[in-house]
Amino acid sequence: MTARPADVLDTPVTTIDYDGDDSRPLQDIPTTEFQARWEQVALWIFIVVPLAAVVASGFVLWGHGLSWHDVVISTVFYAVSGHGITVGFHRYLTHGSFKARRPLRIALTVAGSLAIEGPATRWVADHRRHHAYSDRDGDPHSPWRYGNDVRSLCKGLVHAHIGWLFDVEQTDQKRFAPDLLADKDVARISRLFPLWVAVSLLLPAIIGGLWSMSWQGALSAFFWASLVRVCVLHHTTWSINSICHSLGNRPFVTRDRSTNFWPLAFLSMGESWHNLHHADPTAARHGVDRFQFDSSAELIRGFEKLGWAYDVRWPKRERLDARRAVRAS
Repeated sequence: MTARPADVLDTPVTTIDYDGDDSRPLQDIPTTEFQARWEQVALWIFIVVPLAAVVASGFVLWGHGLSWHDVVISTVFYAVSGHGITVGFHRYLTHGSFKARRPLRIALTVAGSLAIEGPATRWVADHRRHHAYSDRDGDPHSPWRYGNDVRSLCKGLVHAHIGWLFDVEQTDQKRFAPDLLADKDVARISRLFPLWVAVSLLLPAIIGGLWSMSWQGALSAFFWASLVRVCVLHHTTWSINSICHSLGNRPFVTRDRSTNFWPLAFLSMGESWHNLHHADPTAARHGVDRFQFDSSAELIRGFEKLGWAYDVRWPKRERLDARRAVRAS
């Protein structure tokens, strides 16, 4: 890869939009931050333990069933933390799809932190880097990084889905998220990430225990609304990186291999309309065609009507039409 001048390498990246992105030069990526050993250990714990809970969930259902308390608590926490990622971390902090009043900005950043996918500043830096180098050298999680044959793609899918999380070299947050590091509210919430992990794991158990007035209710809520919920949400998010860059349809023209994958639309709250997202990254709605479920966009619309969000970048028909792939007759 050809080296670039220092002033190009140090150019900060904030929100991403790609009008005329074909002319964007490939750049060397500075990775000045390194993952600590304790972070590697924590990653293993938060991947293996929730996954083990999902594996065990069948036996738990067989032996004890699933109470409606657990269903309600799990659904609420999945919706809050999931939309915290899709609306807060992704469409708002990463791409600036809308502007938010300070209370909403704080609430969305905390909600996204409850998904336990890393501090907001790191999450955003990784995702902006992904867009800047999507499916090219420099993309932190492209499934095509090893090649196009079946064996290489299988290896790439594992890397894109989960392997990239263990890379020792981390995305330079000072370059890819300087605006968030300068935002006192977001930076403070990011520094308090261990607190949000504790809240996300323990609060469902507390609610379950108080609701049922029993230790059994607390343990059951912890199992379903903490461990299983985190695992399902993690793998849904990671599937956008892996599946939605390898399997599905591509109705819009992009410079990468992003796809729309409808089976994930409900669990991902509209994020799996990923081809449209890469065609128009700052759009507040990803599901732009008929019957394309996108609860994240509806939530943003609700915030807009309440006056909590403004300057929302809704997709424009002419912009979408200009990006649609030409179908062969």
